Amino acid sequence: MNVHSSKYKCTECGKIFRKNQELTAHKRSHSGEKPFECSDCGKRFTMAGHLVVHSRIHSGDKPYKCNVCDKAFSESGSLNTHMTDHTGDKPYKCSLCNKSFSQSSNLQTHKRRVHSNRRPYDCRYCGMLFKTDVELKCHVRIHTGAKPYSCRHCSDRFTFCDQLKRHLLKLHNEGTWFTCSVCQKQFSCKSSFKTHLLQHENVRPYVCTECSKRFCTAAVLKRHQLVHSDVKLFYYSLCDKNLKYKGSVKPHFKKCSAILGFRRLIF
Repeated sequence: MNVHSSKYKCTECGKIFRKNQELTAHKRSHSGEKPFECSDCGKRFTMAGHLVVHSRIHSGDKPYKCNVCDKAFSESGSLNTHMTDHTGDKPYKCSLCNKSFSQSSNLQTHKRRVHSNRRPYDCRYCGMLFKTDVELKCHVRIHTGAKPYSCRHCSDRFTFCDQLKRHLLKLHNEGTWFTCSVCQKQFSCKSSFKTHLLQHENVRPYVCTECSKRFCTAAVLKRHQLVHSDVKLFYYSLCDKNLKYKGSVKPHFKKCSAILGFRRLIF
């Protein structure tokens, strides 16, 4: 008996499923149908399970708890990733900068963001280019004013998850600050905290091949290398102009919008 029967086979891509409901859910990836809507922010999903996980952003529910440090998470995958902080296991190593990661997906994201110049996702509002669709989706909220992250203690809403984390820490004493033991500076984001520590340790493994200047992270090195290059990564569609630095985008947008008579968008 063939356990991989073509009974539940997708007519679009040929992928085979064990159950009809799995095929039904898969077909939505082709049709774009998203029947499950969040009652808090209106965001829609292809699967009910994805909505359940998303709803925890609004409720603050974190059912997955670490048995080592009692830290809690809204997704099981986040807990699994967190556990590598205790084990130190990082089997996925970048061949370009030797940085290691606990998950293969994190390594792939690192390569796209740090080592690749390809930016296939462009903003329809300002023409700014991005390396991933996730970065583009976050950026678009700056223009639309969308605030999908709501505080469960008060009526405040936020554009980005990190803003909500900082709000919970500062106003409601919920969460954990990452405090630098050298200068006492506090961070709500662990990755920012780790990058900050490198400054005190004077660890600068990333070297510019043009001027030999050294940097703490590959991302900072990549920004620096624009000094030696004529490449202009940021395209502004309203006036058909290319900009070299990300920091130039916002002031140019405001200036150009005023001249062209466009309504001022939220930044």
